[in-house]
Amino acid sequence: MNRNIFYFSLLSLAIAGCSTVNNKQAGGDFDYASQPEPQQLNIPSGLSAPEQPQTYVVRDDINRQGPIGEEVDVRAPSLVLPIAASSRIEGDSNQAKIWFDKVLEDKDLQVFIYQAIEEQLASDGVGIEVIDAENKIYESQWYNREKQSGFWLFEEVESTESLRFRYQFETKPHGRSVAVIVSLVDYMKTDQSGGSKEMNQLDKQRAEMAMLNEIVAQVDFKYRKQQRDNRLLRASQKLVTIGTNKLNEPTYIVEMELDLLWANMPIFFEDHGFKVADLNETKKIYYVDYEKPSISLWDKIWGDQQPIIELDDQRYQFVLSPNGENEEQTTVTIFDAQGNVLPNDKLEFIFPVMEQALSFRDTF
Repeated sequence: MNRNIFYFSLLSLAIAGCSTVNNKQAGGDFDYASQPEPQQLNIPSGLSAPEQPQTYVVRDDINRQGPIGEEVDVRAPSLVLPIAASSRIEGDSNQAKIWFDKVLEDKDLQVFIYQAIEEQLASDGVGIEVIDAENKIYESQWYNREKQSGFWLFEEVESTESLRFRYQFETKPHGRSVAVIVSLVDYMKTDQSGGSKEMNQLDKQRAEMAMLNEIVAQVDFKYRKQQRDNRLLRASQKLVTIGTNKLNEPTYIVEMELDLLWANMPIFFEDHGFKVADLNETKKIYYVDYEKPSISLWDKIWGDQQPIIELDDQRYQFVLSPNGENEEQTTVTIFDAQGNVLPNDKLEFIFPVMEQALSFRDTF
């Protein structure tokens, strides 16, 4: 016999032997299951019974109808994995159920989750059907799984499993929390010995949990994709421009609400050499002292230096105002120590640094 064919045959036998391992059973023998129950100690009359510690006593009121020995399924129950943002589980629930809280304000949460289910099933090559639109109940088409035996040209289908799942939504009255419940509604298995429509409880629970975890992973993927799209949009969007305020003075126009920009301005000041000396929150004015930051050799080596704003060292006023009727825009008008508005050419000169800084791209 050719040596390569011989080695190949041994490898095939080894693989076939490994595939017969049953991960549902405990290791070792099961002789304990056939051991007779010990007789109770008979104490002769006139003698005291010895003390019997209760630390390891085995109670007799147990389920005698359950599996014994080789029939015991030792696999641990599956768990719901709340890996998606703002997802949570109920500790006392035995259902394959998870709650999602609203993350994206511009998205309908239930529609967002339904789309995740639809996309997950589509990636598995399975469709989804509406069972009860009013009560938000949907079901998948059949998942078909084949188990094959043999090798290469001699493969044959040993068994086929088919499963269908139900997806039900629960929505809080405020609409900001939505639960998804997954249940196995139909099962069919066919093999060489016949067919069956029964699945043991542990396998059923594991199938429901596995399906729900696939949905949670898909929701998490959609969240991450949306966050990436938002970052790309923000990176390409012009968040700071040069214009005029309501007094027709040169100013920066920032795509941010007034109160939010007011709260974030201290971050800008701290990172770019400004120190807040005073402020008027009512009029939305910051009084700041500017000292051009010095860049050390180590900052240059490690790349930690912030871009320098080319302004004279003196006190400035940053006056924030809403940009007319547009509540999502704020004007930032800068006055020098003499109370003069920085002219348009100066705003344009420092714009490359100011645009990056006032958009807070590197902060959020």
